Amino acid sequence: MNHKVDKYLADGCLRCPLGGTSGCKVHQWPEELSLLRAVVLECGLTEELKWGVPCYTFQNKNVLMVSALRDFCAISFFKGTLLKDAHHILVAPGENSRAVRYVKFNDTQGIIEREAILKAYIYEAIEIEKAGLKVDFKKNTEPFPKELENKFEEDPVFKSAFEALTKGRQRGYILYFTQPKQSKTRTARIEKCMPKILNGEGLHDKVRSLKK
Repeated sequence: MNHKVDKYLADGCLRCPLGGTSGCKVHQWPEELSLLRAVVLECGLTEELKWGVPCYTFQNKNVLMVSALRDFCAISFFKGTLLKDAHHILVAPGENSRAVRYVKFNDTQGIIEREAILKAYIYEAIEIEKAGLKVDFKKNTEPFPKELENKFEEDPVFKSAFEALTKGRQRGYILYFTQPKQSKTRTARIEKCMPKILNGEGLHDKVRSLKK
């Protein structure tokens, strides 16, 4: 067990304005997150804290994350599209998600009932890493600006949050991010909007100026 994850469970990820407050999404699922953590650790993965959330690795390769969202908590498999999903429990964060797949939970009973299945999926994900398999990424129908792709590579949690947005919200952000001619301005817009995206909000939710 990693003490940094203990702090995450106590304080939240501190990545959005609600971090460290009672409104933090982490505090909506304390028992569920602790139980998911225990299930994952029993599978022999290494526990780390990356991008502010618990991340579990095999031989330094990212396998899955345990995360809290507004309406559920989840195990997120980095290469979920490669899993066989024999029990049909995996869901995509959004329509444009090309790799990550969630298993969603909103109570401890659901985790307990699916513990054996979850472990089977985790062991399968480990075998995928052992085999060196990679996701075959297809070109986006609506291309992301390079600066946004760079942020996705740096921060998978942010990427997952963006993909979880509705298609309309994603498009609104993409149009907003691609407007400036200068790369540094596009990057600044992305960074300024990251807290809203991490909180599941659209560009124009909670009226406030985002102009730069």
